[in-house]
Amino acid sequence: MVNYAYTILYVESVEDSMQFYQAAFGFLEKFLTPEKDYGELISGDTTIAFARHDLASSNFKEKYQKVNSEELFGIELGFTTTSIETDFKQALTAGATLVEAVVEKPWGQKVGYVKDMNGFLIEICTPMKG
Repeated sequence: MVNYAYTILYVESVEDSMQFYQAAFGFLEKFLTPEKDYGELISGDTTIAFARHDLASSNFKEKYQKVNSEELFGIELGFTTTSIETDFKQALTAGATLVEAVVEKPWGQKVGYVKDMNGFLIEICTPMKG
């Protein structure tokens, strides 16, 4: 069986990105290379990792597309919480950019969206009831 272990976000500054996610969501540092070109956060069952663009370029033969912080990218990171108002405000205070304020969906889930400093879309929501 295959296990989804981590997501790597390619960024300009691994250290700044990790500091943002620590301040915004309370994640703890798991690993950071001495060169600060790759790092991981403890973020639940799936690890969030960061790699500098130059490291990514050394890994791939083909050119990859950087996330454009001006436009919403076609993927999001989803974080669940039972204290959405507090955690959403904390993300904004830590430097996230508001995309959509928290609203309650017809099925009872509360959902809001922000972007990090790299342009990655983040959904902050309550767990699905089921």
